[in-house]
Amino acid sequence: MTDQLYRPDQLPFAGPGPTFAYTPLVLDPGKLGGADVVVIGAPCDVATSYRPGTRFGPRAIRDADIVGPPAMRPHPGRRVDPFQVLNIVDHGDVGTFPGRIESIHAQLRAAVAATLAAGAVPAVLGGDHSISLPVLEALAERHGADGYVVIHLDAHADVELGIDEVDHGNPFSQAIQRGALLPHHHLVAGVRGYWPTTSEEMDHWGERGMRIVLMEEIAERGPAAVADELIATAAELAPRTYLTIDIDVLDPAFAPGTGTPEAGGLTSRELLTVAGRMAAELDLCGFDVVEVNPMVDPAGITALAAHATVLEVLAGMAARRARRAGG
Repeated sequence: MTDQLYRPDQLPFAGPGPTFAYTPLVLDPGKLGGADVVVIGAPCDVATSYRPGTRFGPRAIRDADIVGPPAMRPHPGRRVDPFQVLNIVDHGDVGTFPGRIESIHAQLRAAVAATLAAGAVPAVLGGDHSISLPVLEALAERHGADGYVVIHLDAHADVELGIDEVDHGNPFSQAIQRGALLPHHHLVAGVRGYWPTTSEEMDHWGERGMRIVLMEEIAERGPAAVADELIATAAELAPRTYLTIDIDVLDPAFAPGTGTPEAGGLTSRELLTVAGRMAAELDLCGFDVVEVNPMVDPAGITALAAHATVLEVLAGMAARRARRAGG
């Protein structure tokens, strides 16, 4: 079917807009060679269970930039500009048929595969969290399921059981069932609320080695201590890490514009600090920031937090490269 084809030459569903931080737009997957990081938009909300609108998330994250061209964003703390250290390009959006989840996932899987084949790191802007599934499938095809570990920051564990259809509450359990992810390679932190993560699910996955850190544990131990554990565990399990960040890991005071907000989450400062550290200390094979819903985002503060998070991850990656280059 034509809607299953990877069509990077098509305009993004949400309409033309600026690239991320005004980086060069490279739509041809054959011209991604030489890039270090490739930004890919995944405008999908077909798998949303509550408030739709995340199909407009990628554009909102790009539009949240407050600087304008050119692509220069020096980090005052890390003393590095990721856009000077890394060759970052924007590959536009996938999913020219946004109402068909199979089409969006197939195109995203192909875009990530092309990015990995070019030797670059995919930076995916969501979109609901179902989009992590095709990314993990592409990573597993490239590196093997045992070749990477997932650090997952989220209010929900997204490991629902007993549901055959893909939704944004089961991308990681689906990835495990499809052989693209090992259960003990899934480290999730920030889980809270009353639904949908059940004690039975936590017991089931805990018995299989999955680490699920509740928000109350983060509050008790502190974000830095939990980050220390996750970084150490990830480094021990696999040579590379995929970082996936659902913006609802933040408290709704900082991120009201999301599909399923849960009270009692991280602050923006805490997320930026943790995400930046993970990018600076681990070899990231990719990352995503998902579940930004501009349709319910007063003053665009959720998109602003997501944009800052992407910049923080890029700065961490750049600092790591600069440190390793300097010996």
